[in-house]
Amino acid sequence: MLRRDFMKVVAGLAMSWPITARAQEPNRIYRLGELSLTPRNAPWYAALFDAVKLDGLIAGQNLVVDEQGFGLGVEQLAEHASAIVKAQVDVITCGGDPPVRAAQQATKEIPILGVAEDMVGSRFVASLAKPGGNTTGVSLLSSELDGKRQQILMETVPGAHRYAALADVNSSSPQRLQTLEQITRARGAELSIYRVAKSEEIASAVDAAKNSGAAALNVLASTLLSNNRQIILPRTAALALPAIYQWPTLAAEGALIGYGPRLERIYGDILSRQLVKLLRGVKPADIPVEQPTKFELAVNLKTANALGVTIPPALLSTADEVIE
Repeated sequence: MLRRDFMKVVAGLAMSWPITARAQEPNRIYRLGELSLTPRNAPWYAALFDAVKLDGLIAGQNLVVDEQGFGLGVEQLAEHASAIVKAQVDVITCGGDPPVRAAQQATKEIPILGVAEDMVGSRFVASLAKPGGNTTGVSLLSSELDGKRQQILMETVPGAHRYAALADVNSSSPQRLQTLEQITRARGAELSIYRVAKSEEIASAVDAAKNSGAAALNVLASTLLSNNRQIILPRTAALALPAIYQWPTLAAEGALIGYGPRLERIYGDILSRQLVKLLRGVKPADIPVEQPTKFELAVNLKTANALGVTIPPALLSTADEVIE
């Protein structure tokens, strides 16, 4: 089905889907709108829907999932957000800053459940404990973790005069980038920042980072950058540019280092609980925004050898996963 045809269908459903109080009801079918830049087959979505099964919510049975809302481009978010709002879904789930932003622009009433880089810093919620409005979810601590990754990168490739960061303009705030520059200068080096807004700009930005003389690259927290790792990983390898990434799982895909939480755990443990509460009628304002509490360091020694990088023993000893 073409997306424009889907929009017509969803808009028509707005008239036929019953408006009822959001609560656990026998034989009720719950409708879940989706705004995501990531395809449906991502493992964290499987973790989410497996987890809510334990509370009796089964995708394809009493939980109707908006399959058209996965794998969207940033330019498609506003239109799809408008369509699912017209269809009066029960909850809108959002993966990443641009989807949360699009959902909030489309509705002030339908509950929004988002995973974003910094829920408070991006002003999606008033505070973690009391989010207010119609949005709650998970805040990924990206500002702090980007800084931690910068420190790990400088430990891995020490003594360089210049490092680089690849930043998504839709996710990395000026304040976040300024903090990274300060962290780098405190170690006697400079940080060059290369900003991108779409996938077509990524390869040239990585090339520019290498040409600037940067010794290593910090790929900052961003759904756009994560989804385009198939561009970044081979490019940094071809340029012999050591890089660190947001997710530890990327080390298994060839990344030199990944540091952060695991998305499967976030979606399966945290987001699933929040989703069940929302579908049972709890207001988003009454569900605190949560943050991940477990972070993992993964190192790929095969990639390190190919790059000619020696991982410091002290860093290697703290790794949760070492790929040889």
